[in-house]
Amino acid sequence: MGPVARLLAQRISLGLLLLFLVSILIFLGTMVLPGDVAQQILGQSATPEALANLRAELGVNDPPVARYFEWLGGLLTGDLGTALTSGQSINEAIGRRLSNTLFLAFWAALITVPLAIFLGLLAVRYQERWPDKLISATTLTTISMPEFVLGYILMFFVGVRLGWLPPTAVGFRPDGDLLSRLESIALPVMVLTLVVLAHMMRMTRAAILNVMQSAYIETAELKGLTTFTVIRRHAFPNAISPVINVVMLNLAYLVVGVVVVEIVFNYPGMGQYLVDHVTKRDVPVVQACGIIFAAIYIGLNLTADVVSILTNPRLRHPK
Repeated sequence: MGPVARLLAQRISLGLLLLFLVSILIFLGTMVLPGDVAQQILGQSATPEALANLRAELGVNDPPVARYFEWLGGLLTGDLGTALTSGQSINEAIGRRLSNTLFLAFWAALITVPLAIFLGLLAVRYQERWPDKLISATTLTTISMPEFVLGYILMFFVGVRLGWLPPTAVGFRPDGDLLSRLESIALPVMVLTLVVLAHMMRMTRAAILNVMQSAYIETAELKGLTTFTVIRRHAFPNAISPVINVVMLNLAYLVVGVVVVEIVFNYPGMGQYLVDHVTKRDVPVVQACGIIFAAIYIGLNLTADVVSILTNPRLRHPK
């Protein structure tokens, strides 16, 4: 087995091991959630006997180890279980919600990734001059503001005062036409773009500046090439690996970190679905959402590692 194949096998094995450990943490975390799902279903007027019968029917009194392995077995077979409060299949509900979250994250990423790389290149081209300082100051401001603050500011000024866009995503319909869906998610996409763009641009700028200090960059400059040509032909291609890592990490945030944005704009995605069922103490739904978020985050980080390995010339062309 070559060095590339060995490293890839190690990364994939570590990713699977990490996902297994995370599943244990998620299960243990849901066990310590306060509240009682039986009380949520039957209401405050339920008798102790009715509550005890419902707990036994739902299986919440079973030994934790037995419940964990039953849940893990369902995960391995693709069965996420049934929601305790509604009796509906979690697979079907999450399928709809996850597609909505991915739709939101896709459009945010489609805007953010090329814009962040362009602004990073522009900041390097005009390093320490007013374009670089303006871009850095703007992104530093947005990265310092929580998502819900940006969300409420845009909601008030753009959605309410100016009336340019819907202030919330209540009107979002998954089966609607593309234009109406894009209009409904415009403000959430703007918030995600502003938050993720700042971090992605600053890391892109730092990666390219790090490469610009290399000896071959100085050689290219001595040949009379323009600054932009040096950046485009020599610096950026060699900075792709760290840039890809930054992009993947922020894509993971777009999918996993949309919970606050979905709540602020009342968007029917995974984040809102998770929060709704946390309040109901619906443990199977919370566990299913948690493991899916973890799998997406670990998967994108694993993809970043794999791409970094494949783009490493010392591994692809060993001596």
